[in-house]
Amino acid sequence: MLFDRVLIANRGEIAVRIARTLRRLGIASVAVHTPSDAGARHVREADLALEVPSYLDIEAIAGAALDAGAGAVHPGYGFLAENAAFARRCAEAGVVFVGPPAAAIDAMGDKIRAKATVSAAGVPVVPGAAESEPGPGLEEWRDFPALIKPSAGGGGKGMVLVRSAAELPEALESARRTALAAFGDGTLLIERYVESPRHIEIQVLADTHGNVVHLGERECSLQRRHQKIIEEAPSPFVTDGVRARMGAAAVEAARSVGYVGAGTVEFIVDGTSGAYHFMEMNTRLQVEHPVTELVTGLDLVELQLRVAAGERLPFGQEDVRLDGHAVEARVYAEDPARAFLPTGGRVLALREPGDALPGGRGPATAPGGVIPGRQGGGPVVRVDSGLVEGGVVGSEFDPMLSKVIAWAPDRDTALKALDRALAGTAVLGVVTNVPFLRALAAHPAVVKGELDTGLVERALPDLLPEQSTPSPGDVLAAAALTFHAMPQGDDPWEVTDGWRVGERAWTTWRLETRDGGHAAQVRGLPEESADVLVDGVAVPARIRRGGAELAVTIGGRTARYLCVRDGDTLWLGRDGASWSFTRHLIGDPGDRAGAAAAADGVVRSPMPGTVLVVKAQQGERVSEGQPLLIVEAMKMEHTVTAPRDGVVSELSARPGQPVDMDAVLAVVTSEEA
Repeated sequence: MLFDRVLIANRGEIAVRIARTLRRLGIASVAVHTPSDAGARHVREADLALEVPSYLDIEAIAGAALDAGAGAVHPGYGFLAENAAFARRCAEAGVVFVGPPAAAIDAMGDKIRAKATVSAAGVPVVPGAAESEPGPGLEEWRDFPALIKPSAGGGGKGMVLVRSAAELPEALESARRTALAAFGDGTLLIERYVESPRHIEIQVLADTHGNVVHLGERECSLQRRHQKIIEEAPSPFVTDGVRARMGAAAVEAARSVGYVGAGTVEFIVDGTSGAYHFMEMNTRLQVEHPVTELVTGLDLVELQLRVAAGERLPFGQEDVRLDGHAVEARVYAEDPARAFLPTGGRVLALREPGDALPGGRGPATAPGGVIPGRQGGGPVVRVDSGLVEGGVVGSEFDPMLSKVIAWAPDRDTALKALDRALAGTAVLGVVTNVPFLRALAAHPAVVKGELDTGLVERALPDLLPEQSTPSPGDVLAAAALTFHAMPQGDDPWEVTDGWRVGERAWTTWRLETRDGGHAAQVRGLPEESADVLVDGVAVPARIRRGGAELAVTIGGRTARYLCVRDGDTLWLGRDGASWSFTRHLIGDPGDRAGAAAAADGVVRSPMPGTVLVVKAQQGERVSEGQPLLIVEAMKMEHTVTAPRDGVVSELSARPGQPVDMDAVLAVVTSEEA
């Protein structure tokens, strides 16, 4: 018998996704939230919501489950999902933890112990060393390139690629600091780095009756900063024979620790020879689980709940079939043009493509989590999202906002469907990676399936969209026309129609974008009849508004935008990209805060976050490129360096200080000055 009420110990898109399955099954959902998350989408969609001090507060969340009368707790991923102490606390409280036994979390949560365990079960592992093992310390490692990993980590956090002995000390220091901050454990391991590897993982399911199956593989090789951005199922590289062998190895890895529930065994695969080695096991639902759901027709959250309630898996290995192809893209609040640094802001306007039901393309799932009569035909798009208009995206949590997933009968059609869905995504008020995702999904190597974990880094110059620049130029013209049509005040003499005796005059609009200032000239009334100056030629132009939608016609060509104004800033969204334009007011002292060039010596924060370390002192002589500070956001560190040779004349930043993007941290003055 399934549970009457389940508490979701998470937030964002995964909490919303879990609540959907609970609603379909007739199970009441209980959300938890911090004070700053009270208006979040997962709170709005739950049947009951309780405030907790932190998503990491074990006692508070266990207490919330008891107060709400929940029979089970689903941890989602992140936060407490792989915390054995939390699983034990749920058991003590008499609440079912929807996940594996605490002993399995312990065994697989420590990468060092996990490698030893699966190696003993006959699963191949990558050669390496660990701080907890006897022998030379990690500082003595000399087999480069090598990859440093937090033993207790996951999600790519704290992983550092080292190519020489000279890089090793600083890399170990950074990895240990990140591991402590993210996981509370600074233990590290180091492994031989496989050049041009593919990252392929196997989804496993196990019940309490000894049944263990795998649901095929997911290709997760498209990554930045060791974190996945586009995943797909099945892999274009894996053959039926390799799938069977890797699947059997994953099942043995799960059996070796008495696993129960949904889990993922991750392998590093040589893209040339096909040799595979165990990397780690994630003892939880994965971010990329929707692609497996769409090709198998199974609702993994429902199956997790049924296994947690003591039911047997309703199928065996021979019943698993992979149908069609699915691709997922992760929408992040980050700026690819600025080394994928986190962004933030308030969601002023939101458009997301159509959403398919979790679990597949067919009708509602039948008992057992199996979708009967899956529909064939054309592509289907699914969106898992935690976004809501008016919501604030800050630096407190992971920057992932949503996931856009497309299914089609074949891979090529699925990639094209994903591109169309991303083009229909608009998040105004927050800079996102959507244009980058479109470029990546259309890259020739991706289309051919020639993937490896270094592809994004190698192809980055070709993938960076010119999102910060109003290109094509009609976007700048559209912004100027929109500002021109807006009332600028109550004084009739302030109307910007350019009226003069004899004819209308040109009005010059000076607009600030993320890359600096731009100017556009407009005359007339844009909602009736106007002209815009394009390359020195007056072109007829007109705008038509309908709510947040804006149709802009310039020289007979019409483009449609999502449009929202926030004070003196206008946001336009089109084809997955977004642009912000700030009106340059009369009397402005000069450039906007973030437009200072490096030549002025001003050192600014590259992202909203917290100052972690200050490496310089006021009055100290520094060289161009010398590390001055480390800013941390969303468990990611960024080193801020001196923009030129000189003396640190101002240093306002202090460790622990929260800072906004482009906030002034220090000033380096030239020796001559």
